[in-house]
Amino acid sequence: MAQADAMTLGALIAWYEAMGADEAIGDSPVDRFAAGAIAAKTRTKSPATRAESRATPAQSRARSESQAIPAPLEAAATLAELEALLAQFEGCALKRTAKSLCFARGSASARIMLIGEAPGRDEDIQGKPFVGRAGRLLDRMLEAIGLDESTVYITNTIYWRPPGNRTPTPQEIEACAPFLARQIELLSPDVMVLLGGAAAKSILGVSEGIMRLRGRWKLYRSAGREIPTLATLHPAYLLRTPDAKRYAWRDLLMLKEKLEETAT
Repeated sequence: MAQADAMTLGALIAWYEAMGADEAIGDSPVDRFAAGAIAAKTRTKSPATRAESRATPAQSRARSESQAIPAPLEAAATLAELEALLAQFEGCALKRTAKSLCFARGSASARIMLIGEAPGRDEDIQGKPFVGRAGRLLDRMLEAIGLDESTVYITNTIYWRPPGNRTPTPQEIEACAPFLARQIELLSPDVMVLLGGAAAKSILGVSEGIMRLRGRWKLYRSAGREIPTLATLHPAYLLRTPDAKRYAWRDLLMLKEKLEETAT
């Protein structure tokens, strides 16, 4: 009997791991079904909000270009105020399975903004984007062209870790899109760098793969400005594919040149 119970428990643990529940994120259990029911009762969606949840990344970009940011977010006058609003936001289901909100790291007065896809395990633990292996590689890449955390601002298209580090759904990205659009407005960077195909497709509203997008300057419109935007390879991809670092290096040199141009 004991052996059968152990086998059943092992199968249950394996199932949880397959579903993305691969670590404990708190000291005590939480009934997520009850929490979800409470959130559903306390959260009401307007027709406009429901339409936003069904929008495509390209439609999101169109809203960005027309500066259609929800009024409560427009009221956030600083990045700190925006982060406080995001901490209260219940419109993204990832918040209920993540340990931490990963808003940003770096300087709030940076000229360059880097945007990745989503937090991972290390980011979820520390509450900051790009602090794991990929983040350490990113720091070395930036250091190679004279940049560091004091001169850049780093965030993601979504602010909570997807379970098991799975790819974020379009709905999850869309839920966070108004916050990211306002984040870009408030930082008002001279240059943006999109790390990886997911971020590039989401922000630019295109369908091309990263190898076709990288190495070419695009324009992102925000608050009446056109921000030069460069897509490049994600550091996590470079860890898996070291041969691709030569492409990333070319992109970094393009970034350095653009920063020198905009400084004059």
